[in-house]
Amino acid sequence: MMQTIQVQPAVSIQDLTKVFGDFWRRPRVHAVDGLCLDVMPGEVFGLLGPNGSGKSTTLKILLGLLHPTGGVVRVLGRLPQDVAVKRRIGYVPEENYLYAGLTPRETLDFFGQICGLARDVRRRRVHELLDMAGLTDAADRPVGGFSKGMARRIALAQALVNNPELIILDEPTAGLDPIGCRQMKDIIRALAASGRTVVLSSHLLADVADVCGRVAILFNGKAHAVGAISDLLERKETIRLALPAPGGEGLEALLKCIEEQTGFKPAVDHPAADLEQFFLDVVARAHAQAGYATGASPQIHLPSFLEGGPDEEKR
Repeated sequence: MMQTIQVQPAVSIQDLTKVFGDFWRRPRVHAVDGLCLDVMPGEVFGLLGPNGSGKSTTLKILLGLLHPTGGVVRVLGRLPQDVAVKRRIGYVPEENYLYAGLTPRETLDFFGQICGLARDVRRRRVHELLDMAGLTDAADRPVGGFSKGMARRIALAQALVNNPELIILDEPTAGLDPIGCRQMKDIIRALAASGRTVVLSSHLLADVADVCGRVAILFNGKAHAVGAISDLLERKETIRLALPAPGGEGLEALLKCIEEQTGFKPAVDHPAADLEQFFLDVVARAHAQAGYATGASPQIHLPSFLEGGPDEEKR
C-alpha cells in the first residue's frame, strides 16, 4: 500500500494578530486580525487589499522584521526570526533601498558578499542577473542616476543573488514600464516553475491575475476572500463562444437560432487584442530595427543558476 507524502506549506500563518500601540503601549490599531493562510511550495500567492489592510505588515512579519502580537507563523518550517531561514529568502521591498554611489555590478557583488558567496560564484551570478534585468549596458553607471523602474530591476536582481527558495515581493511592478512589468511577470512565472515559492503584494490587480494561482483579499487585517483566481472570478451562469465571423445572413441566422434555444438575444462584438501584448510587439519591432536600446533592454533571460532548484547548502 502506497503512503501519501504530505507536503508542508512553505508559509504557514495561523491566527496571526499584530496590534500597534501608542506611546504608552495602549493598543490602537489592529493591523492584522486573526489571519490564517497557507502557501504551498512552488505557488505564486498574492496578497490584495486597500491601503492599511495589513498586507505589508504581514510580509514584514514573514521576514522577521516585525514580531506578531499573537498567532503562529512558520516560514520554510522555521520561525521567521531564525537567522538560518533568512538565507533561503529573497525580498524586494516596496521602496528601492540602494546605495546611490554604487553601480549595478557593485551592488549585486556587495549583496553577494553579504550572502557569503565565493568570488567566482558572485562574478558569474552578477553577470547573469544583469543580463536578466536588461541592464548589462548600464552595469557600470551609478544607480543614483537611474529611473525608479531601472532601480526596481536592480532590487529584483539583488533579491535573487542568493538563489532563494522563497521570494517575497512588495509591489514588485511599482515604477516599471509595460516592458518591465511583462519581464517581472515572466520572471515570477519562471521562478515558480523552477519550484520556488513567491508571495507578493500588489495594487495592480491585472498583474496579480496574470501570475498568481491563489490570492487573499484583506480588509482591516482580515482575509475576506481566499482561493484560486479562476474559482473566485468564474461566472458559471454564462458562457462565451469564439467563432469565425460568418456572413451577414449567416450571422443573423445563427443569432436567431441561439435566441430560440435560450430565450435570450446574445450580445455580439469583436474581441480586442491585449494592449500589453500589442505594446510589446510594437517595441520589439522597433528594437529589432534600431539594434540597440538607450534604456533597459526589452529582452529577458532567466539566469542559469535559477533554472534548477535552490542551493542545497541552504536546506
